[in-house]
This record gives sequence, C-alpha cells and structure tokens, in this order.
Amino acid sequence: MKIVIIGGGASGLMAATAARETNPTAEIVILEKNEAIGKKLLLTGGGRCNVTTGLDDIQAVLKHYPRGAKFLTSALHRFPPAATRKFFEKQGVPLKTEADQRVFPQSEDGRDIVHVFTKLFARSQITVKNGATVERVEKTPDGFLLQLRGGTKPLTADHLIIATGGQAYRQTGSTGDGYAFAESLGHSLTDLHPSLSNLKTQEKWPAKLSGVSFARARLMVSKNKKLAQLGPFLFTHRGISGPAVFALSALIAKEKITAQQPLKINIDLFPDESNEKILTRLQMLIASAKQRAFCNVLAELIPKSLAQLACGELQLNPTSHSAEISKKDLRRLTDWLRAIPLHITDRTAGEEFVTAGGIELTEVNPSTMESKLCPGLFFTGEILNMDGFTGGFNLQAAWSTGHLAGTNAAK
Repeated sequence: MKIVIIGGGASGLMAATAARETNPTAEIVILEKNEAIGKKLLLTGGGRCNVTTGLDDIQAVLKHYPRGAKFLTSALHRFPPAATRKFFEKQGVPLKTEADQRVFPQSEDGRDIVHVFTKLFARSQITVKNGATVERVEKTPDGFLLQLRGGTKPLTADHLIIATGGQAYRQTGSTGDGYAFAESLGHSLTDLHPSLSNLKTQEKWPAKLSGVSFARARLMVSKNKKLAQLGPFLFTHRGISGPAVFALSALIAKEKITAQQPLKINIDLFPDESNEKILTRLQMLIASAKQRAFCNVLAELIPKSLAQLACGELQLNPTSHSAEISKKDLRRLTDWLRAIPLHITDRTAGEEFVTAGGIELTEVNPSTMESKLCPGLFFTGEILNMDGFTGGFNLQAAWSTGHLAGTNAAK
C-alpha cells in the first residue's frame, strides 16, 4: 500500500505518524512545497507553539469551535488533548500548562515540536519530499495520480490524504491549493473567511493607546449579545488585538466588513460591575482628592493614557479640579467605559490566523475523515470547514483529524 500526504503541516505530520503506527509496511510519502516541514507550526503562539489545550472534558473542548464542533466529536474522542500531550512527552518534549490552559513545550520553542516528526520519520522510513509542489490530482481506477511542478515524474498513490491547510499565512505555503484539488475530485467548498484575526478600526485613537492591555473585558457587536466575547484584549497601532478579539473575530468571520460598511462593536471595561458601582468608585476617588486634576484622579481607575483620551472623547476638561465635574458628566463617563464604541473596518493576521470555511463537512465521514464522494481520499485539518478559538484548539483539531485520517488510510 502506498499513501501520499499533500502537506507537511501539523495534520499531515500526524497523519503520517498514525499511518505508520497502523501499517508498518506501507509506503508513506509526504509532499511539502516548502523547503522544510512544519513552517506554520513555528509561527503559532508567537513561536512558542501552543500545542494543545489543558482541558480534558471533550464537551468543554468542543465549545471552543464556532464551526465544525459536531463533526469533530469522533476525532476528539479518539485522539483527545490528553493523547496529544502524552504523545509529545513520550517523544521527549516536556510540556507545560499555563493558567489559561494553553499548553506549550517547556522550552517555549516550536522547533522542538517539529523535530519530533523529523526524528520519527527518519526512524520509521517515512519519505518527505520538500520543495514538491503538486499541480494536479486525478482519480484513477487503481487510486490517484499526482502531477508535480517542474516536469517531475508523476506519483501514484493507493490512498491520498490532503492536508494542505487553509489560505491563512500564505507565506508559509497555505495558499489554498488543496481546495482546487478537492473540487477537481468532486467536492464542494463553503465560503472562505479569515478567523482569529486582529481587528482594524475606523477610529485612529487606538494608536495613542497602543500596547495598553486589559485582563478582562467584554467585546460585543452592538445590539447583538450572541456575538460577544469575554477575556483579555489590548489596543494596537491599528485597532485591537488579544484573545477576546481573536475569539470575537471567529464569531464574526462571515460578516461583511469594509471601510464603507464598518461593523460597530462596544467594549465594556468593567464587565463584572454595575454602572452604579463604578460611579460610586469614581465619586469616592473624587471625594478624597477634590483639588486634583480630574484626569489624574480618573487615572486611579483606568490607565492614564485612556483617562486622557476619555476626557477628549467626552469633552471633559482634564485639568479641572475633580470636584468640578458634574454627576451628569460622571454618568456619561461611566456609560462610555461600559460601552466604548469602535467601528471595525478590516481584519489583519494574528498569532493564530486561520481560515473559516472549507470542504463541505457533509461530504466527509467524521468517523474516518474519508471522502464520501471519492473512495481512498482523506482530508485533515484546516482545509475542512471547521475552526476553533485561540488557545491550542486549532492545532488540536489538526492532531485529531490527522491521526484519524492516517489510521484509516493505512488500514
């Protein structure tokens, strides 16, 4: 049996590993268009590689996938986060779980994860062809025929695994080639959208707060409580970023957003407090410093740069004695801090930028990852219409679907 895997990213690497475990005699070939495997892996988690999540309850894990959760259920049960952690630690890469349940190599170096597969493949005689770009895939009576760029002799395969990723981080080789291969073999695609992205704002003032972060805030599409996320975020020179922003971007992945049609959101900096409680806190601060400049008193509640900006946005004199600020203006300020308005005009790449959308899931068997339309064809990872929030969930989906596809392709 000969198994060919197109794509040397996370899901393809795990598929090859699982195929070898299942069938020690199969010929396994990985075709990777880059000069080395795992290029995108090295970018995740800012280079630290957020391998998986520390969560073990599968139902809790599934809640972190805005698309494809039901489809992923079987794969996650068969190769859950605990199995992922055990796999890498068994291969000599100690892991650590941080307070937010993100799991990283203790070395905080994604290269250690890639080296696991490099060493495994050398030992188990899995062939990796780097710099190999597939141009065309055909179904034949005996399997598959793959035409490579550069006049290289075509390859044949009994079973084919397409693990090419989506079209995020195109510089890593994720240029959407797999979508064309899938369509040529009879599959259909959903619309494609970026997810887990930073958000660019119409307002220019976030640049004045670039780097200012908040450990807990609620971001919500205006007047739509279903499109809301709670968590850390920060201002950037172009807008906003951080875990809560990435998660919100996943929820709004299919929303049309342009400079001409911006999406209005609101940020609540005090999601666990009432307006009255914040107002009382402000009044207490003022009562203890009536002669101090109002902006300096406000800076006891929020970062000073934001205090200065808030005064400007609400036309409050920052140098006025704090006692001179009326209760009406304090209420206006409180309302603003609970619903800071911003208009989103664009998305830009974040640490775990992924593609929302992909191969139509009804055309793939979730118990095997095999195509229902083309026997012997398997799909893994981001090419499928599934994606998760930040926190290791997309890599876990890659490991789980890759393991399931490799296991079944090798049977």
